Amino acid sequence: MGDWQVGLSTGCFYRESILDVLESIRDSGISVIEICSYPKHLDYHEPEAVNEASQRIKELGLEPFSFHAPFADDIDITSPDKDRRDHSLNEILTAVNAAAHLNVSHFVIHPGPEKEDRPPLEEHLKRLNNAVGILNQVSEFCQLNNLNLILENMLPHLLFGRTSDLLWIMGAVDQRNLGICLDTGHANLSGDLDSVVHKLSGHLKMVHAADNSGQYDDHLPPGKGAIDWHRLIQHLMEASFQGTIIMELSGDQGITGNALLQEAVRARQYIRDIIKKIKFDGSAKNPG
Repeated sequence: MGDWQVGLSTGCFYRESILDVLESIRDSGISVIEICSYPKHLDYHEPEAVNEASQRIKELGLEPFSFHAPFADDIDITSPDKDRRDHSLNEILTAVNAAAHLNVSHFVIHPGPEKEDRPPLEEHLKRLNNAVGILNQVSEFCQLNNLNLILENMLPHLLFGRTSDLLWIMGAVDQRNLGICLDTGHANLSGDLDSVVHKLSGHLKMVHAADNSGQYDDHLPPGKGAIDWHRLIQHLMEASFQGTIIMELSGDQGITGNALLQEAVRARQYIRDIIKKIKFDGSAKNPG
């Protein structure tokens, strides 16, 4: 328990081609990665680009653990408009196909749009059912490609930003190759980080580790914000979490390149030190 891999999302380098950053990630000592779907970073529509990235990942001995589904204004699996839902489904299935060629095992998706909304109950339920209809198809395609479909908890001000919505969707999707990714930054802004591990424990397959001050989704390195990582990791251990932690850091904080990777390496060691301390002495005090 607690022997978790700690990797890095390539999303912190979303402005650069993935081919330009993979070797630096490997040289930093980080071997497990989540692959970002931002088109400038890796265009999942282009088979040649996907195959080239896959080959380079293999050559460098990196482990491609997960792929983050695209999210954009024109992607909305909850939309009342069927054409928009069909477009969204096509984009997501194209990304699933890319993820399979990249040999990842987990496909992470936001179950709702990047849209601030609190519609009336009737519309809310319709949008939930629209999402489930699309996710059933995505889950089936993931299963055919030996991928686990992983739903991520969203920011609290967004549609489906409530844990109850996420759990409702989990129960409504037909397929069983489903799991949840806990985004620590999102949960901290929701104010339920202390309780969310227990709520999601039966489904939790991975963690997006990011810190913040409690005001904005800063994607700071763990240990640089207000999250009590000692308490969070203790909760994960108590829930018998057996997944992987992926650090999801921002490339927009004024540091880039090697300095950003140094922050990632420091944060990974910070997490590992807390895990080790809890395992060996069970201390309830934050190691600092």
